[in-house]
Amino acid sequence: MGEVIARLAMSLDGYIAGPRSGREYPLGVGGERLHSWVYGLRTFRRMQGMAGGAGGPDDELLAEHVERPGAVVMGHGMYITGEIPWGDEPPFHLPVYVVTHHPRGSVVKEGGTVFHFVTEGPERALELAREAAGDKDVSLAGGADLVQQFIRDDWLDELVLHVVPVLACGGRRLFDNVGDEHIEWRKTQVVDSPEVTHIRLRRQPESV
Repeated sequence: MGEVIARLAMSLDGYIAGPRSGREYPLGVGGERLHSWVYGLRTFRRMQGMAGGAGGPDDELLAEHVERPGAVVMGHGMYITGEIPWGDEPPFHLPVYVVTHHPRGSVVKEGGTVFHFVTEGPERALELAREAAGDKDVSLAGGADLVQQFIRDDWLDELVLHVVPVLACGGRRLFDNVGDEHIEWRKTQVVDSPEVTHIRLRRQPESV
């Protein structure tokens, strides 16, 4: 069985989306700045059907993000904001389990992405994603509320933060609402480049 991993771009002040995120601004106002480091990378360009692009450590981490998962879990809000910009061929190319209160049939997209809508809660969505992923990882795509629940319930094996040197000054903050208990993380990798610092974290087990 693989692991449950969240990989998220985050501002220096802790936001993973800018203000007013929604259908009009899927990443929030100014939120595209959190992802600008990927646009020139070889893996990103290949995903967009383009040639060329930069290699190196940033590209290697992005390639890992593409290659390791066998299924994806996301919240209803992320699906709603991304549905239009993702278009007919979303970037996942995997089964995606959407945690929602709104039942509907599965939506099949080009390129292998199939959205399944799970109304029994995030734990059930994770269970289904694990079954679909087999020996591969489950990618927790977001949004912030769902990641916070996974942190509270200790369902997350690894958290990879792509910390971008900008201040969002508002929006959706990653580490709100994660409970009132002290949580410790262990750094297992830090990769620094001019545009972004990648920090790989694993949650420390509770001391006995």
